[in-house]
Amino acid sequence: MATSVNTGARLDRLPISSFHRRIMLLIAIGMFFDGFDIYIAATVLGSTLHSGFSTLPQNAAFVSSTFVGMMIGSFMTGFLGDRYGRRFTYQFNLLLFGGASILSAFAPNMTVLIGLRLLMGIGLGAENVVGYSTMTEFVPARVRGKWLGYTSFYVVLGLPVAALLGTYLIPAFTWRAMFLVGGIGAIVVWYMRKSLPESPRWLESVGRNAEAEALMQKIEAEASGGAPLPAPVLSTAPAPSRSLSTLLSPALLPRMIVGCVALVVINTLLYGFITWLPTFFVKQGLTMATSFQYSMLMAIGAPIGTLIGAATADRWGRKPTISIAALTAIVFGFIYPFVHDPILLPVVGFCLTVPIYVLVAVLFGVYIPELFPTEVRLRASGICNTVGRGATIATPFIVVALFTNYGIRGVLTLMIGLLVILIVVVLTMGVESGQRSLEQIEEERLSAARLKKA
Repeated sequence: MATSVNTGARLDRLPISSFHRRIMLLIAIGMFFDGFDIYIAATVLGSTLHSGFSTLPQNAAFVSSTFVGMMIGSFMTGFLGDRYGRRFTYQFNLLLFGGASILSAFAPNMTVLIGLRLLMGIGLGAENVVGYSTMTEFVPARVRGKWLGYTSFYVVLGLPVAALLGTYLIPAFTWRAMFLVGGIGAIVVWYMRKSLPESPRWLESVGRNAEAEALMQKIEAEASGGAPLPAPVLSTAPAPSRSLSTLLSPALLPRMIVGCVALVVINTLLYGFITWLPTFFVKQGLTMATSFQYSMLMAIGAPIGTLIGAATADRWGRKPTISIAALTAIVFGFIYPFVHDPILLPVVGFCLTVPIYVLVAVLFGVYIPELFPTEVRLRASGICNTVGRGATIATPFIVVALFTNYGIRGVLTLMIGLLVILIVVVLTMGVESGQRSLEQIEEERLSAARLKKA
């Protein structure tokens, strides 16, 4: 059996088949429960507070432990995934947050629930990194943006599903039922995912060529259905170093900066604006009921935005899609503070939410994992996600200060400033990865490095 497998070139020439659909389904369902578990906090904490199970400071600690855990998970999974493989990592993190979620349903007090939430957060942060990166390594370059954008759609779908289930389950079965649903769902997906293969790109990158070749032959047989396949376009780039110091090289350091800036911006938009909408509405004089109605109307823009991101990432390219979405968000961000009409307000808010979630799909799901070679992909993505999650620790305090002193205009001025920085950084330091194989992106990186030395 030949061991010079050229997995990237062979995967990129495959037709879309039942193999890709199965990979997509199992990864996306796991990431749906990741999103579901993140979003249940809004419904669960209201119930724990109302029943006397928790206090406001304890609720704040619950939220903080989520983000601290996600930071730890994002960082750890990069090293685990590059060292032990994608399969081990996505199974481990799913088992971790699924098991912790089930135990949370039986927490005797809020202190125990906060500790379990930290464990859940570790699994949730890890799932985000390894899920997108694994999909990146399986899907052909010509449709990678679309398929990764659809994966983001499943994550975002956790928001309305969590809100809907919370509306009916919590009154009937208390908040504990929400953790049971999320935990049991995650464990079921963990069992189903046992059939998922290891990434052949990763196997080749660590020298396990015989295993990579055997796996590629199975994948090609399923994807082709016995029909002849086109010849692969083989990569001539030498294998990059697996050393962490590679991320500080002149070629990869700018990409690390792009990844960190992008994820700081998008996390701040999500947790500094989107999740604060009900509070903003109430502070602006709306009733609680109207506030939630407006928020739900605007939240419809989330899945629509991710689908638009999936549709445009391959067609327009990554950098144009990011820039256009950010510019659109800037325009509606300028308009939003001046709208007071009760009909126009949620409409303009919807138009602001859509481009934000286009950015969620393209940045989280598509662009960041593509920036780095297989040898260091998870570590690089994990570090970028860690920095991005870190921004969420300071965001609430900044938002409260801005809203208290300057109102919604102050908050949106911060958001607009960050979006301007995102556009500048992506256009000046980012690479265009659309319609390019992961190996071609690496060849272009090496060519650029050679030109600089010359």
